[in-house]
Amino acid sequence: MLDEVRAAALRQRRERSVRRMVADCKRLLGEKGELGGMAIAAGLIERLDGLDDDALDGFFSFLARELSPDPAEVLALAEAYARDRDAPTLLALTRAAEPARQELFRRLNRTPGGTAAVLRLRRALLTRLRERPELQVIEADLLHLLTSWFNPGFLQMKRVDWNSPAQLLEKIIQHEAVHAIDGWDDLRRRLQPDRRCFAFFHPQLPQEPLIFVEVALLPEMPAAIAPLIDKRSTPLPPDRFRAAAFYSISNCEPGLRGVSLGNFLIKTVATQLQRELPRLRSFCTLSPIPGLAAWLLAEPELDALPGLRKGAAAELNAARARLRERCGGDLGALQGAAVHEQLDDADHAALQLLASAYLLRLSPTPAGDPVARFHLDNGARLERLNPRGNMSAKGLKQSFGMMVNYLYDLDQVEASHARFREGEVVRSRAVGSPV
Repeated sequence: MLDEVRAAALRQRRERSVRRMVADCKRLLGEKGELGGMAIAAGLIERLDGLDDDALDGFFSFLARELSPDPAEVLALAEAYARDRDAPTLLALTRAAEPARQELFRRLNRTPGGTAAVLRLRRALLTRLRERPELQVIEADLLHLLTSWFNPGFLQMKRVDWNSPAQLLEKIIQHEAVHAIDGWDDLRRRLQPDRRCFAFFHPQLPQEPLIFVEVALLPEMPAAIAPLIDKRSTPLPPDRFRAAAFYSISNCEPGLRGVSLGNFLIKTVATQLQRELPRLRSFCTLSPIPGLAAWLLAEPELDALPGLRKGAAAELNAARARLRERCGGDLGALQGAAVHEQLDDADHAALQLLASAYLLRLSPTPAGDPVARFHLDNGARLERLNPRGNMSAKGLKQSFGMMVNYLYDLDQVEASHARFREGEVVRSRAVGSPV
């Protein structure tokens, strides 16, 4: 009985919280004065952070249902515009078709702490979309607004070095998503003169890196990750810098998922390094292929890959059969280090052939590898495949140890981007014969 009373009291508190939030949202949308609106928005932000999951669900329901456009008004104005096609009617239609929640988010964003609050709200929303698809209307509005608010033209790129604030360095360790940083000694090595780290910041979030990229300055394009992240390695002198290799890109803010920042960061960093170090000859990546193992272990119909040349399917099937035989019938053995000690050059060539088919044929499609799609759509060239490039447990599990270099030719990125959008992966001869 007591538990039921407590549950009922909790429900009432949640309902009161949501009702108060709803009332304040309506007040904020109706407020004409800027100062009064900021005071209401500040209170909204404070209460928003205090909502539990159930109350937040109720708030999202309000945003989706009550702050959507009025269908009758939109229909009437659309019919009027279809008849007259004049500017005043179009403007009225545009205003009526915009959800009121967009203006609510804008007013929250104008308040100190509002940008961070909107990002927190979207983080919470993204976790609910699978179970509550009706909330996609809110997601579309937030993505639209955040894409504008976080336009790279508004962002500041800063170099992160050992003299950066300790709080920032801790966040770099925390958010490194590709190659984990093993404590302060590891981070110190990654910030030595032959290593660089650059991050994007937003003026409203000056202490929060949004995304950062790690770069190794090397004599040549690298083929394996272990030497690049070896904290015991000796820094190279500047006169040996010929290649800049982007070996890790990490997003720090889940609330910005889907907002493209990494492509602008890479190009901005490359341009700055080119000015600072004119001896640099190439800008490349050393990238994982996180979808390769899952694709091959799913036993895909290789002859169904789009755009295969005549006879390629037979070569691919033969390569897969060879690897399966070497693995005792189970390709999953390639996710362990032991079998790789037994592979010969022909086995590595078979794995490279399958990886090239995966990257060349699937990258232009939604089924393509996400890292490949990012770099190729960014205008990079598929330059080289590297067997045994990452023999860590993660590298073996994701891609059987394979890594790939993408080359950023700054004079060709726009043309390569355009060709990728037309379904073509620009590649070098080093990738091998096209499949």
